[in-house]
Amino acid sequence: MNERIVVGLDIGTTKVCAVVASVDELGRINVLGMGLAPSDGLNRGVVVNIDRTVAAVREAVSEAERMAGVRVRSVIVGIAGDHVQSLQSRGVITISNRDGEITEADVQRLLEDTTHLAMPADREILHVIPQDFIVDGQDGVADPVGMSGVRLEANVHIITGLVSAAKNIYRCVEKAGYQVADLVLEPLGSSFAVLHPDEKEVGVALIDIGGGTTDIAVFEDNTIRHTAVIAIAGNQVTDDIRKVLGVMRDQAERLKCDFGTAIVDMVDEDERIGIPGIGGRPDKSIGRSTLAQIIQPRMEEILEIAAIEIKRSGYMRHLAAGAVLTGGGSLIPGTAELATEILGMETRLGRPMGVSGGLVEEVSDPKFATAVGLVLYGLRPELLGGTPFRGEMGSLIETESIPGQGLVAKIAGRMKTWFDEL
Repeated sequence: MNERIVVGLDIGTTKVCAVVASVDELGRINVLGMGLAPSDGLNRGVVVNIDRTVAAVREAVSEAERMAGVRVRSVIVGIAGDHVQSLQSRGVITISNRDGEITEADVQRLLEDTTHLAMPADREILHVIPQDFIVDGQDGVADPVGMSGVRLEANVHIITGLVSAAKNIYRCVEKAGYQVADLVLEPLGSSFAVLHPDEKEVGVALIDIGGGTTDIAVFEDNTIRHTAVIAIAGNQVTDDIRKVLGVMRDQAERLKCDFGTAIVDMVDEDERIGIPGIGGRPDKSIGRSTLAQIIQPRMEEILEIAAIEIKRSGYMRHLAAGAVLTGGGSLIPGTAELATEILGMETRLGRPMGVSGGLVEEVSDPKFATAVGLVLYGLRPELLGGTPFRGEMGSLIETESIPGQGLVAKIAGRMKTWFDEL
């Protein structure tokens, strides 16, 4: 049983979700276990209470361990929050090999060169994703390794985040008793699970509506072109319901999930919903259309800000495949139709794909998109663009978590040294 086992951990504002999966010799990915725990230690994707987050991480991973019958040593964790920023950069190097052949070491050196930016001390680079390479002035090169040339340039997409935010996630996972194999931006993780390769080629926008943040990723020509994280999401919808109807937060969440719709016209005006009274007061009832009138303006706002971000990327007209909605917030009925209207492009609901065995039915829900995507990334790190920059992932994720044997998780590489240096 020497199959590789990888654990994806999505530490969200409303829930912590862990997915354990393995890949067999035929390359099929099987989901072995999953765990869910309510989370209240984060605010807008950023850790604000270490102890609560640690407890939620422990609960979710333990549940996934029990289901999978393995013991987890290391996890691949997602990071989000409105502190995440992305920018374009460009690097250039000369090839010094005698025969002029470009090697993986040269590409590595070039990508390192693109990271030498004037950056505030409190920010750190999370990802460097090549857009395209230029060899001796010839652009449009996807993979320059093996080509001959003297001058090698690259346009890259750099994603940065706050050092403290990443460090706090790292600390929570370590306190829960696990090691961080890698830290991955959550919209990137979601994109691996819900986007089809054809969509990434012709142009698509991913909008992941979570509890605390809405994550956006724009793809074209199989490459990520723009990323953004917005601090308005499903929790604001719940807060609106709570304030307008005067109910408890968990009651508001239940009303949103069970009876909410994103478009008022979809609801029968005569339909009524019972609302429990507070502090011994009698129960009352409201029209379901009233609930939709509370939800629709906030969902419109979220989608309008997403549209502004997509326009800002400069790729709005290039998105032939339209948009894909995912995350728990996209489960409100009518959200896809509302998005089609506001974004002016075809929109579909994205459910995790790419897993072929095990608990496929259980994880084929938009709220598991990020956790499944992190697992897919861990098992196939070349998904990030097939660059040697992430070449060390192979050694990061050998989590051979088989009970009863000496469990040694081989953790190495960039993320570990980064935090050791701080």
